[in-house]
Order: sequence, then structure tokens, then C-alpha cells
Amino acid sequence: MSELAPPYHGSILGSGCTLYFIRHGETDWNRVKRLQGQMDIPINALGRQQAARNGAALAEHLGRDRLAELDFIASPLIRCVETMEIAREAAGLTRTGFATDDRLKEIRYGAWEGASLERLKREDRAAYVERRDNKFRWRPVDGESYADLLGRARDWAATIERDTVVVSHGGISRVLRALVTPLEDEEIPVQIVPQDKVLVLSKDRFDWV
Repeated sequence: MSELAPPYHGSILGSGCTLYFIRHGETDWNRVKRLQGQMDIPINALGRQQAARNGAALAEHLGRDRLAELDFIASPLIRCVETMEIAREAAGLTRTGFATDDRLKEIRYGAWEGASLERLKREDRAAYVERRDNKFRWRPVDGESYADLLGRARDWAATIERDTVVVSHGGISRVLRALVTPLEDEEIPVQIVPQDKVLVLSKDRFDWV
């Protein structure tokens, strides 16, 4: 069992809070499978559709009045800010009215940012194999591992005091699930991260809307 996953340390769950997590909409880099990390890439036309879908789905799931009572917070990267603005508008709320937090940024890929895995497989074979064999612990030059990211996400989650809508990244989505349900280290980096569904995280479970 992961030394960094359960027990949950209270965080989002001990206080009884629920997180409604939206991954940012698709970007052109997502489409061609380039590693974005913390590079500031905007969403594309499909990404805007996904953001609107998720905002509308969340309003239908909770009701607009209940949704308006929640806190809203996003990664400061433009793909998340744009997604949050569109999702709020689709839910019948103002585009503004949310905070940002640097701890919600995507995992930092360092020297690998901007490259595709296919290119790295050819040009940085040794590191590619190291990552393949230990995705949770492997750390690129000037970057972060998933173990690092889990610690960052836990620090942020410990500040949550009420039900919250979050717009962030695939990596954050994965590690937050390790703060909700028992996951082995090797399971965390391979959790699915759809951009057209809302992930609902609450004590001891997660589900999709």
C-alpha cells in the first residue's frame, strides 16, 4: 500500500466536504499528446464545448441555487481559468466569482514539457523506461513526481472547509482520488481523466456526473 495515500489525514474528507472536480477542456496539445505540465496552453473549440457541458451537468445535478452556494477555485493556468468561466456561465452563474491557487497547477514535467511521449521514447530512452517502470516515483529533470504532486494536493485539500467546485488538471484529478480511496502507487498515474465528465469526490468514494 502507498505510504502517501491512505490514511486520509482529514483533508477534504474528515470535514465532510465534497469536491466537484472538472478537468480543463481539451487543448490542441492534448489532441496531439504533448506533455503540457505547467506551460500555459489555451483550450480549443472542443474544450469549450466540454467546459459548457460540465457546467450544465453540474447545475442539473445540484440545482443552480445550491451550486451558487459552493466555493469555486481553479488552477491559475489559462486552460483552467477559461474552463471555469465557461462552466460557470453554462450553469447560469457569472463568469467571475472564483479564486485560483498555485497548488492546483498540473504536475511539472520540467525538461520534458512540450514533448510527446513518442518523441521522448526515441530521444530520451533511458528516462522513458525509468518512467514507464515507476510512474509514481519517477521525476523528470526540473520536474515533479506523482509522489510530489500528491503531497502538494494534500496540502491544498487540507484548506477546504466546505463543498467546492474545482477546475484543475488530469494529474491533480488522479492524486485527489488517492486521498479518497485506497490506491496502490502504480494505480495513481493511470487513473482515467476524462474532460467531459465531472468527478465527485467525497469521503471514501468518488463518482462521475
